[in-house]
Amino acid sequence: MKSFKYKNLIVLCSIFIISSCSSMDGLRFWKSDEIDPDEPKELVAFSNQKNIVIEWKNSFKGENEIGNFLPDFSAQNLFFSDASGNVSSINASTGDRNWSIELNFLASGTSAGFGLVVVSDIDGNVIAVDQNDGSKLWSTNVKGEVLSKVAIDAKVVVVKTGSGELLGLDRENGEILWSYRSKLPLLTVRGSSSPVIVDDLVYVSFDNGRLGVFELNSGFQVWDGAISYVKGVSELENLIDSDSSPVVDGGLIYTTNYQGNLNIFDTAQKRSVWSYETSSFYSPIVSRGMLTIVEANSGLRSFALKTLQESWTNEDYINRDLSNAVSYKGSLVVGDFEGYVHVIDTLNGKTIGRKKISRKPIKSILSRSDSLYIIDEAFNLHSINI
Repeated sequence: MKSFKYKNLIVLCSIFIISSCSSMDGLRFWKSDEIDPDEPKELVAFSNQKNIVIEWKNSFKGENEIGNFLPDFSAQNLFFSDASGNVSSINASTGDRNWSIELNFLASGTSAGFGLVVVSDIDGNVIAVDQNDGSKLWSTNVKGEVLSKVAIDAKVVVVKTGSGELLGLDRENGEILWSYRSKLPLLTVRGSSSPVIVDDLVYVSFDNGRLGVFELNSGFQVWDGAISYVKGVSELENLIDSDSSPVVDGGLIYTTNYQGNLNIFDTAQKRSVWSYETSSFYSPIVSRGMLTIVEANSGLRSFALKTLQESWTNEDYINRDLSNAVSYKGSLVVGDFEGYVHVIDTLNGKTIGRKKISRKPIKSILSRSDSLYIIDEAFNLHSINI
């Protein structure tokens, strides 16, 4: 589950009051034997149409609590790091390690591109190593915790810190080229979205619930827009953090945020053109003419891209703490808190495959070529095929 950062005494006091109330559950005279709406839903039977095969597994160290340690790829190799500071190059097909190095304790996962592998440590250092042998190339302190993967271009490495700062670093030596600081709300979800580079523009969603678009080389803000607006009276009600990276596809930008909206922006008009009120920690999935999201309560909801009318919903996994979903061979794949991987038909939302691959919660899923890569809470990295 996601955890929260508290930034002032008022918020801490509010949480204390809420916690005190919850501690009195045992004294409630209105308790009944009815099903607890917050309990994870039991798995239901389904018609199996997909076989899930585990190809290989590698184990790393630490606890991947918020699921922000993600692998990246270059050619036939996968690059992965864990919280203890181990960074590895792995053959994506066989799982064999090409090289491994030990760095300081790390705060977030791995990015690879243009000959670099880039990670960030707990002291705010962004560290670049050579893809071929892991030799250290440069290190730059950005004076803030980096909880998301950086984005790498031919000339610039774009970094987003937990304090809301966006920076462009020189790819050759790590020198800071430009920076932009967003206004950070008092209360945010612990975690952070990654910047996305498309056609010399940087797209990034911030903790204040806004989307920003910047020139890659200069950091100049081209435009921005609200994914959603605050509506409540308390800090908890106004928590509209966006921990999901924007998806840029076909001239449109698909965004989500917590207690906010699924929002579509038009890049030409530089404004929102459609929104739907919902809450999500994860990026939308655009596949097979459908737009699908995993909601904060682990429900799934899908819309037809042509009409943006709701197509189907799936409530089979409510409160099962689903991971992000990915599109894979025409299906959706998602993991849950009991270590199950579920395969869902993109067109109708029905479950068509399932396999338990871990005793720990599944935190992240990525697809690459013909394989899927699953990361669980205990830093086990699985390669599977369906």
